[in-house]
Amino acid sequence: MDVRPFWLAGSPALGEAELTVTNPHDGRVAGIASVPTPEQTERAVAAAHAVRKEAAGLPIHVRAEALAHVSRRLAERAEEIAALISAENGKPIFWARGEVGRAVATFRVAAEETRRFSGIAQRLDTEPAAAGRLAYITRQPHGPVLAITPFNFPLNLVAHKVAPAIAVGAPVIVKPAPATPLSSLLLGELLAETGLPEGMFSVLPVPNDRAGSLVEDPRLPVVSFTGSGPVGYAIKDQVPRKHVTLELGGNAAAVVLADADLDWAASRVALFSNYQAGQSCIAVQRVIVEESVLDAFTPKLLAAVDSLVVGDPADEKTQVGPLVSEQAAERVEQWIAEAVEGGARVLAGGGRDGATVAPTVLADVPADAKVVCEEVFGPVLVIQPVASADEAFAAVNDSKFGLQAGVFTRSLDLAFRANRELEVGGVIIGDVPSYRADQMPYGGVKESGIGREGLRSAMEDFTYEKVMVLTGLVL
Repeated sequence: MDVRPFWLAGSPALGEAELTVTNPHDGRVAGIASVPTPEQTERAVAAAHAVRKEAAGLPIHVRAEALAHVSRRLAERAEEIAALISAENGKPIFWARGEVGRAVATFRVAAEETRRFSGIAQRLDTEPAAAGRLAYITRQPHGPVLAITPFNFPLNLVAHKVAPAIAVGAPVIVKPAPATPLSSLLLGELLAETGLPEGMFSVLPVPNDRAGSLVEDPRLPVVSFTGSGPVGYAIKDQVPRKHVTLELGGNAAAVVLADADLDWAASRVALFSNYQAGQSCIAVQRVIVEESVLDAFTPKLLAAVDSLVVGDPADEKTQVGPLVSEQAAERVEQWIAEAVEGGARVLAGGGRDGATVAPTVLADVPADAKVVCEEVFGPVLVIQPVASADEAFAAVNDSKFGLQAGVFTRSLDLAFRANRELEVGGVIIGDVPSYRADQMPYGGVKESGIGREGLRSAMEDFTYEKVMVLTGLVL
């Protein structure tokens, strides 16, 4: 099998070590990635630093067309890329195709936002002392971006860092998750077709124990991290003077109120507690149900969970595949066992076969169990009955996380109340918390992160406002 090169300052390169990527479903080799040496990593950082002023001065049309080119090429190679995502991640091909489609849109919207991301004029002569003065306000990139990306969306979550960086004229160095570097490397191939300046991008599949030197490097003033809370906050503590954005975890709740469409709610909760094998920070982990509809809702939910197709991610019919590794599946299995030892009842699933955990539904779970308090990152759902909407909203907020929440209700009053009261970054009315449109602001509060993704929001996060004041004008 050919060794895939990494991308050093826009050009393919080979290092001295290799990383073998295996399919978590059956252990087959999905690909082999070359690993850069420390010297090559240094060259990539030096190139990003050297090109930063040229990058910031790139004409808007150059940046926009580069992003549009990547979008088109992703669409042209969609089936090949989906197969690669499925092979390295274990994601069912159904969901892998969806990820490619989202990445196509992510780069397309970034191209559109690039053309709209312009300066504004502000008259200052609101007071006599400022007569004849006009402010011209622009946004300037902080500088090169270090993008540290996770395994669960190995293409689209990379796109959410690379696209806005290029859009604002910031060089970007991608450090992909060691389990899933292949999609990032293919994205580097498409970026290399654009003619962006040398140093504008690098994709460096370095091991995690070498990431610290990149984080600390003063030539990379922005660190954009998606991953676990402990790692994210360790990064922020490590470089308190850098501009750090963190998209972290959650234990997302879906609230089912008495006026909800129970069939719709059951089907959506079942699917989106188990999509990506639960390996999404907005997968449904807690379903909070008003007691008046609990007896009607629960059998509908269990039937929907039972109908999910679990199996080979290459099979067109598969909806739930393996976790990223057997080690990850063993941890989830242990958390389920801990909950059961504390008195929880298993209503569905609970078993493990290699890296695959059966879609699991738990009831009567102790409030301090990990499957309630922490992020499971696996196909596990906890049913929590409540007496009222008051208790439901309090239960959502009874968490150290605050990423997104879903509320199934037909009441506009309850919808707007949920938006006021829920301590989360996003409230999805009439659907699960797992809904995300790639152009919308996305991020959390509390221990779910700092900053926002979503193209325009990330572009603003990677830049700062700069004001030029013109004096002596006749306005």
